[in-house]
Amino acid sequence: MGERKYFGTDGIRGKVGESAINPEFVTKLGWAAGKVLAGNGTNKVLIGKDTRISGYMLESALEAGLSAAGINIGLLGPMPTPAIAYLTKTFRSEAGIVISASHNPYYDNGIKFFSADGFKLDDDIEVAIEAMMDEPMTCVASNKLGKATRINDAAGRYIEFCKGTFPSDLSLKGMKIVVDCAHGATYHIAPLVLSELGAEVIEIGTSPNGLNINDRVGATSMRAIVEEVVESGADLGFALDGDGDRIMMVDNQGNVIDGDQLLYIIARDALKSGRLNGGVVGTLMSNLGLEIALSKLGVPFVRSKVGDRYVMELLQQKGWSIGGENSGHVLNLNLASTGDGIVAGLQVLTAMLRSNMTLHELAGGFDKFPQTLVNVRFEDTGVNPLDSEAVLQAKKEAEATLGKHGRVLLRKSGTEPLIRVMVESDDELASTTLAEKIAEAVRNVAS
Repeated sequence: MGERKYFGTDGIRGKVGESAINPEFVTKLGWAAGKVLAGNGTNKVLIGKDTRISGYMLESALEAGLSAAGINIGLLGPMPTPAIAYLTKTFRSEAGIVISASHNPYYDNGIKFFSADGFKLDDDIEVAIEAMMDEPMTCVASNKLGKATRINDAAGRYIEFCKGTFPSDLSLKGMKIVVDCAHGATYHIAPLVLSELGAEVIEIGTSPNGLNINDRVGATSMRAIVEEVVESGADLGFALDGDGDRIMMVDNQGNVIDGDQLLYIIARDALKSGRLNGGVVGTLMSNLGLEIALSKLGVPFVRSKVGDRYVMELLQQKGWSIGGENSGHVLNLNLASTGDGIVAGLQVLTAMLRSNMTLHELAGGFDKFPQTLVNVRFEDTGVNPLDSEAVLQAKKEAEATLGKHGRVLLRKSGTEPLIRVMVESDDELASTTLAEKIAEAVRNVAS
């Protein structure tokens, strides 16, 4: 398999107007994808986007490129990433294209692809698209050009899908829920899903203007929803990110419930109702408290590299269905083919109703270990500080001190010249002290 020039682990992403996120490149990308996909016998590709102002420009560019390659296009408009994966499958399209930079600010954007089955495109197809980018762009004969149609009922279809993942014998009647949509792609969907299931819904982050996506709202900025839940006396809060593939929650006391806690609640309910297929996949960053709590339930737990792509790979290898990250990416593969914030939130509500417990009570099912994270910047000279004898020794000493009461994780950032030092311990002072000691060893090598 060739070296990637454009595709990263989550499609192509960058600042609008720079690198690959400009009209010229994206038109060529649409054409290249169309040429490769046409070889698979397709005649239709869906395009959806989040609420960034640049989405209009990039959607038009993709549409032009795909049409020139003879591919018909279904335009979904603003839709969550998991909705585009679902609709690609139900419309029997050969591929779905998402225009989104997820939780990033409005001036970033990105493009990623889903295959006909709603999963990420196979690596070999991404490589073939990159190879086609090097070919001169052509245009099919006028009578072969692709047509574009707007799919007007896309939101309604996805709302019904989400509601279908919630047990039909249960209702949210009597519950007051705050929903924060980050001024993103779920703004016209998440509130309706919850209200149609019976909840009283208080909305924030549902007035996108093209520039305010993820701006002091949503799953990456929890202050607004915490204040609203407490002030309104709500039962809980749903905070989604800009493209709707991750969720964080807030209990009735204003505590933030992260992805690890949500994963525990969903897995515990699945175990109790006999729906847990195997075990649970977390990542290297998943809290040690989650691993211990699941082991007490007799549930196997394994860790993947950081990134929902790697969680997905491990779930598929093991044939399991539940996994996720502490950032709020939660995968329920028995319900959806990708991380889906709304679906994950509905699974937590299901667990609350079945157990007759509040979110606060359910989240108290495991003790989170205090986690200290220190980022150390280094000059990227080609020498990896993590290979240093002094750093390895400091890590070894910390692990000896912690024993079974904690763990140490050192890793290079995939996007910046940073070494991330993470120490987890049931003793907060120990985790802080040991993390700083290892970080100092890294600094000495890196400087």
